[in-house]
Amino acid sequence: MNQRPVLVTGAHRTGTTWVGKMLAADENTAYISEPLNVLHRPGVFRAPVKYWYTYINKENGSEYLPAFTELLDFDYHLWDEILSIRSRKDFFRMGRDFRTFYLGSMHGQRALLKDPFAVFSLPWFAETLNCQIVVTVRHPAAFASSLKRLNWSFDFNHLLAQPLLMRDHLEPFRAHMQSIAADDIIGQASLLWRMIYYVVHADRERLPFIKITRHEDLSLDPIAGYHQLYDELGLNFTSRVEQTILNSSSSDNPVELLKNKTHSVKLDSRANMDNWKKRLSPDEIHRIRKVTEEVAYDFYPNLNW
Repeated sequence: MNQRPVLVTGAHRTGTTWVGKMLAADENTAYISEPLNVLHRPGVFRAPVKYWYTYINKENGSEYLPAFTELLDFDYHLWDEILSIRSRKDFFRMGRDFRTFYLGSMHGQRALLKDPFAVFSLPWFAETLNCQIVVTVRHPAAFASSLKRLNWSFDFNHLLAQPLLMRDHLEPFRAHMQSIAADDIIGQASLLWRMIYYVVHADRERLPFIKITRHEDLSLDPIAGYHQLYDELGLNFTSRVEQTILNSSSSDNPVELLKNKTHSVKLDSRANMDNWKKRLSPDEIHRIRKVTEEVAYDFYPNLNW
């Protein structure tokens, strides 16, 4: 049985949660969410994470390898978690995570990490942790539209403050990052999409086994798309899995999620695809296209604007 860990990553708001949870519908997997989130729980991952989209490579990997080794061994740090509890929500989250790690250890489950913030570190996850990697990509206008709707800005200082990331990948974008206003969500989203998928495209040249999954393809035909992913990853596509996928993407689900349900995976997948056309102005679409089109062509040769 294939026990290699699976990493599902890609820019946030590109469907990583949906893809991760649908792949974890295989009862032999254990779904672990965002160890590289700066707000991650210490019971799950003991290493401190200072920056959004932390970059890990061979030079700094020793800072993170022990914590990831413990995570993949389902070693839950119960006492660290207890000491960090500050709310009822924290308490119930501890119970959920402890159960995931306990069952993963007792039943020899396969770890499935969902973490958009690992996207700049694909070679390290592939070569050091032996992960099979799935990268989600979403139309750049849909990505920007989602961030606009949620009013989620991005502070590029989290990237600028990482010398290794800037040296290896993002130095050409330094001036652009420094020039974007703190309240320009469309500009931020456009540049962030461009940089992330610029790096993903370069990594794909080096690691051709990375599986690129377009959000739109899964939305149009979830069963066929997930069946293919299950086959490629060596997961078990059962009737239970199929029903889980159907329930998550049914036309009976909402066309758009409530703002307080940002991590829900129950959505009318087809109807959701074109929400950005109603939410963005022509000027905003033009701005997104101008920044992203060159990189977007590598993932969407026939991109519709």
